[in-house]
Amino acid sequence: MAPTSYQPPTRGDKADTATYSQTAESNLAHSQSTVAKLLEGKGDAIFSVRPGDTIGHVVGVLKEKRIGAVVVTDQNGTLQGILSERDIVRRMADTPGQTLPQQVEALMTKSVRTCTPEDTLTDVLKTMTEGRFRHMPVVKDGNLCGMITIGDVVNFRLRELEYEALRMKQMIVG
Repeated sequence: MAPTSYQPPTRGDKADTATYSQTAESNLAHSQSTVAKLLEGKGDAIFSVRPGDTIGHVVGVLKEKRIGAVVVTDQNGTLQGILSERDIVRRMADTPGQTLPQQVEALMTKSVRTCTPEDTLTDVLKTMTEGRFRHMPVVKDGNLCGMITIGDVVNFRLRELEYEALRMKQMIVG
């Protein structure tokens, strides 16, 4: 048998192998990702303060826990409001040197937008973007069960995209 020269494969050589292309469904698959799925990896830690606590106390909690917002709950753990670094900085501009002794209830946002574990990340991201806030408490059956940030949602989606790209590469190679 005479040696043959190398010829690169052409389209027709692998007719039995399926190809994979992007579709609207594959590109929008993340829209099915839920808050519950995100919390599985992140955890359900919630840092809360009381309405009567001082802003000085809150600043200590934010620094110690390395977080950007806390939920405000009553003695039964019922959501009363939310307070972020941004809220505190704005008040410091309005009352320089007098902010830290003020009470949480004077600064907190009382009308809190929440989500549920069943909400899609796409819907949550849209709500946060339109409302111009970065933290959202997660509530199930009237009880707090987590807190997510816009950063959590973005990072979760990036990991999903990396995984999807790896799967696509494996399908093409394998």
